Amino acid sequence: MVLNSLLVSYNDYFKDETGKHYDYPDIWTSFAKDALAGVFLWVAIALAVVLIAVAVFLRLKKPEALKAYATVAISLAVGFSVAVIIAMLSLEFFDMQESGAVFDLVLYPSVVLGAAIVLGAAAIYAATFCSPKARKITQISAFSAMGAALVALLVCLGVYLANGSAEDNNGATITISENVALYLCAAALIAVIAFCAFFFGRKDKKGFDSKSVSYAAVCIAMSFALSYLRLWKMPQGGSVTAASLLPLMLYAYMFGTKKGVFAGLIYGVLQAIQDPWLIHPAQFLLDYPIAFAGIGLAGIFAHVKKLDKLPQVQFALGGIVGSVLRFLSHVLSGVFAFSEYSTLDNVWVYSMGYNSFVFVDIVIVIAVGVLVFSSPTLVKQARRFHPKEKEAAEEAKPEE
Repeated sequence: MVLNSLLVSYNDYFKDETGKHYDYPDIWTSFAKDALAGVFLWVAIALAVVLIAVAVFLRLKKPEALKAYATVAISLAVGFSVAVIIAMLSLEFFDMQESGAVFDLVLYPSVVLGAAIVLGAAAIYAATFCSPKARKITQISAFSAMGAALVALLVCLGVYLANGSAEDNNGATITISENVALYLCAAALIAVIAFCAFFFGRKDKKGFDSKSVSYAAVCIAMSFALSYLRLWKMPQGGSVTAASLLPLMLYAYMFGTKKGVFAGLIYGVLQAIQDPWLIHPAQFLLDYPIAFAGIGLAGIFAHVKKLDKLPQVQFALGGIVGSVLRFLSHVLSGVFAFSEYSTLDNVWVYSMGYNSFVFVDIVIVIAVGVLVFSSPTLVKQARRFHPKEKEAAEEAKPEE
């Protein structure tokens, strides 16, 4: 029955508006990506329901087994995320080759970076069960590989965007004034996000340690996997997903704004691999690293004492702040880089209307996040990494 429905969908996928079939057998991967994403979406929902149901049962009947179960549940979630990313990136690779959407200069470094992050995240998570020395070696190796792949991709992107090919490929013409405006907007938003990250994260004096690195890799990978589970996709980039930003926002809540912004920035680069609308260097920054670095500010209210008894409100307010910055970043990009796509005379109104999908996406994330933060046990675990809680835990340790 499922196979039959997929075949029917396949036949409809290649029909034009008159009902006539296209004769383009070389774009089968476009259909395969959409179909497989739909399958993964239902599998993810089923997996989430089963894992939550088992957790509730254990909490009621055998609470002492919850800690061991959490390790199993996270392992299953990470394994599923890796499977989704590998499958979808493989199809993305063939789709790019067939459609010519991104030429080889950007395509191959993108695939290498995606593979480095997927394998690195899996290795870092697996290393958490090993000795401290093995864990440290794994982390250094994984992040070195990721860093090298990221630098290679950014260099190739710079060449691609700087030589004007990006504008030609997208049928866009960006004027001198639009060029200046794009760079100024990108610089201003970078300054705002950096200020907020350091001001609200000033209590966190520690840099990345082994736990924050491990959690960052896992949360970025899980958010990236969930971003393929789209409820609907926008025509010029962007989509509403199955709460894909939830792991990233949880990480920001747990580890603070500075680490959250860094994780968001890495996630933003990954989004450029998945949904590459590349026209201008500053547009790339606004739509990808800057937009999702803003989401990393989701932990901005995590330390507000007056809201300590309302973790759901802390999370929701942080999500709203992050989504407003993401929305602003996309709007500015739309006004100065995508103005030729506007169907209205007022490009500002068009850009704000188009990018309003950001708020639909965040409503889904907040709704799921409120349910997560309704569990006192999960809240306690999330707050273990806050500066005060970490200091208290260290003081409670017996002296050696």
